[in-house]
Amino acid sequence: MHKPQPAISTYAFGMQHLSSIEQIPNQPHLHRKSLLIADAAAPIWLDNTAIHYRLIYHNPAQSYAYANSRWIATPATLLTQQIRNRIITNTPEQVIRDSGIVKADYTLHIELNEFIQLFDTTDSSHVVVSIRVSLIEQNSRKLFAQKDFSTTENTPSADAAGAVFALSSASNKLINELVNWLTVELPPA
Repeated sequence: MHKPQPAISTYAFGMQHLSSIEQIPNQPHLHRKSLLIADAAAPIWLDNTAIHYRLIYHNPAQSYAYANSRWIATPATLLTQQIRNRIITNTPEQVIRDSGIVKADYTLHIELNEFIQLFDTTDSSHVVVSIRVSLIEQNSRKLFAQKDFSTTENTPSADAAGAVFALSSASNKLINELVNWLTVELPPA
């Protein structure tokens, strides 16, 4: 007799708690230049749909993945889409979605460095999300500005669902910081 396989839960990034997203104050952007947001890059270990965690109390160097829980796409893909959506929502006249249509003044490169749940004990965990962004001036191909963003957040539960909630929430906070940074860094037209 076959034992039924447990169902695999698939999660979409940031959709669980839209009401908790911090609103960014409207910024005047009449004098901003155009911006292309490149797809985020990620290390090999994050270039999949697994929800990763580490047992800090046991072996902090070893990474695990939940067996029956997955992201709907890679974290880098999900994060890129959230960043694009947030920048388009807050600064619609400066964002270019496709470099094949029009040339952008600047390109935003995103490197996802950490996107993981860390267990301090068997029933207590937190998440870490960190990225490095580089603002490249297209005409000169020079680095115009660069910044590392990192945030942590406690999980509401020590499981995959708690990880998803906290990773989504932490990412939303990090994206707000990124958008505010861009508002300051992008030079006047």
